[in-house]
Amino acid sequence: MIRFVFLDLDDTILDFKKAERKALSKALVELGINPTDEILDRYREINISQWKLLELGEITREEVKVRRYRLLFDEFGIDASPEQATAIYEGKLAVGHYFIDGAINLLDSIYGKYKLYLASNGSKRVQDGRLDSAGIRKYFDSIFISQQVGYDKPSKMFFDKCFSSIENFDRESAIIIGDSLSSDIQGGINVGIKTVWYNPHHQQPTVQPDYIVNSLSELPSLLERI
Repeated sequence: MIRFVFLDLDDTILDFKKAERKALSKALVELGINPTDEILDRYREINISQWKLLELGEITREEVKVRRYRLLFDEFGIDASPEQATAIYEGKLAVGHYFIDGAINLLDSIYGKYKLYLASNGSKRVQDGRLDSAGIRKYFDSIFISQQVGYDKPSKMFFDKCFSSIENFDRESAIIIGDSLSSDIQGGINVGIKTVWYNPHHQQPTVQPDYIVNSLSELPSLLERI
């Protein structure tokens, strides 16, 4: 029986892709750069590649935040400060939120039935702003943001530190739900808890989760069956 539920935030509860694109567009405009689709799309590709390096422990969070802009600006021949872009972008991203379809219904459905925990690789400043805007702190027993924890998913150290702060925690009764195979699912595998991959785009897994759902509405009944 499941008692402890860990939920990812970005692209599981809140629509990060939409928030990222809007915040980046505003930041580029403020820097005097035309936010074309080509630039926005390429930024996303570069950003994902840098976060993968972070998950592998090859670069730091601070390096990710600046390197993605340095690589983007170098590629497009843009004369702008990566450090300034980072500061402006994070300020924009920390304001407002967009929910994934069904996210609030999910939280309402499972709240009170399980111990709920948020497990996010985002930066504290950005995630705090988005959580406050979304008004969803009330659903969670604890919120674990990697910048505060000191480690990033999928590191075993991230999860071990989270587990150690939870009274009467039992791995056999725990599960993690998220959209990322490389951080959420691999992280769950690394520490021996059950995993659910939220896969709205019907992709093929490169890491094998215990369960797969294509919509958040499938989760309440799934959790009851496990």
